[in-house]
Amino acid sequence: MSDGEAQPALGRRRERQRGHRSSGPSDAPLPRLVNRWAPLEILDAEQVERIVDAAYRVLEEGGLEIRSARAREVYARYGGMVDEATQIVRLGRDVVEAHLAHAPERFVLRARDPARDLHVGGNVVNFGPVAGAPHITDLEKGRRYGDIAAFRDIIKVVHRLGIVHWQGGVVVEPVDLPVPTRHLDMYLAHIECSDVVWAARGVGAPQASDAIAMSAIEHGMSVEELAERPTLLTVTNVNSPRRVDEEILDGIMIMAAHGQCVVITPFTLMGAMAPVTLAGSLVQQTAEALAIIALCQMVRRGAPCVMGGFTSNVDMRTGSPAFGTPEFVHATLATAQIGRRLRLPVRASAVNASPTVDAQATYETAFSLHACIMSHSHLINHAAGWLEGGLSASMEKIIVDAEMLRGWAEILKPVSFNDDDLGVEAIKAVAAGGHFFGSPHTLARYETAFYRPLLSDWSSFENWRDAGGRSATERALALWKKARDEWTPPPLDPAIREALHAYVARRAAEITGA
Repeated sequence: MSDGEAQPALGRRRERQRGHRSSGPSDAPLPRLVNRWAPLEILDAEQVERIVDAAYRVLEEGGLEIRSARAREVYARYGGMVDEATQIVRLGRDVVEAHLAHAPERFVLRARDPARDLHVGGNVVNFGPVAGAPHITDLEKGRRYGDIAAFRDIIKVVHRLGIVHWQGGVVVEPVDLPVPTRHLDMYLAHIECSDVVWAARGVGAPQASDAIAMSAIEHGMSVEELAERPTLLTVTNVNSPRRVDEEILDGIMIMAAHGQCVVITPFTLMGAMAPVTLAGSLVQQTAEALAIIALCQMVRRGAPCVMGGFTSNVDMRTGSPAFGTPEFVHATLATAQIGRRLRLPVRASAVNASPTVDAQATYETAFSLHACIMSHSHLINHAAGWLEGGLSASMEKIIVDAEMLRGWAEILKPVSFNDDDLGVEAIKAVAAGGHFFGSPHTLARYETAFYRPLLSDWSSFENWRDAGGRSATERALALWKKARDEWTPPPLDPAIREALHAYVARRAAEITGA
């Protein structure tokens, strides 16, 4: 028999073997993921020190514009040099370093399901979903403004798939709800649709206070007890370059005062809100983050904080942000190195700039995700559903990203190498030129030997064509709808649910004056 004749028979044998495999891919929640490999580093020790030294120079000589009288008063109380006329706060290196010493290098945020507690720091890798998008998009309804139904759908899908370790704050903006009270409905959706750690909105004092109060109800604790057993995070920005608005600062200080986690992320796009060079952007990013982390420690010593990195570049022809670029990869790897030097946990992002769920969206996200994981970043934001540079949350992209996240979870698993794995006896038992399909060694393992994809289609061209010839994006439509429809509410005590709804009704009336 020629090689050309033998190949179809081998293909049929493979199809028969696949038919006996397990019934489908796992959708069990991702476990706590530990990166056992050494972090990938692009800077040498001297370069890291030069960035840190330069960041301290920026804080001492240039400072930040702090648009909150209360925050300026805190800085002044602890040694900051405050110019009330310009609202500029300058910080000596000694002041910042003294307060950074109190920021924990690792900590735990408690989930309603204790098995889903969020461990931040060390070599633990955590994925979070898309956040901050004004639009929702899917293949059936197209691109449109977000609403509370889409908000809930995103939480339901990622919870059902088990692909995130925490829920993002504003997974999509629910523009159908009144601005002053919409955060209440968002928090209620987080609590009712999932049981993992969730994020408070990163802007505003009422938004922070209500998140703390509702999380305390969710966990059956007082606000004071919550401070000793934190449950929340907030991801918030600096208005780069070197400015922080009052509403952002108000939310930060309330979260820190109550012992909840603040993830401070300067918005440093090279050539726009930061220097066009990687080194300069890293200096600015580090300076801005350290100033706010120091403020959190001034407000409450030991408050959990994360140094966020979002440095990327812009398209210099149009000014549009670009993500998943080589520059973004460099910045992500370098930010994690700086975080290790400063003994701070680090937040990064798995992002792209594509306007649709296509090859560009996938390879840019893949570049970003690889950098996040290999840098040993601790919180990986926007890891499921981010599209269009953050202007859209995509339901199909959630499924595409789920495949990558589950693949990485499998890659991060330790590889077994016991005597049986080495397979010497199995190799000897198969005749030269034979095959291992019927080997006892194979039959004992074939159901669980390999990763089962959620989205990928491994069938032959003919089988794929005959089944409709659908692309991965088209297949993703059916998968996210199936996940949404199969979602079941996580356990929530009826008395707690009632108390939460009562709180939301009361606060909405207070805010609106109804």
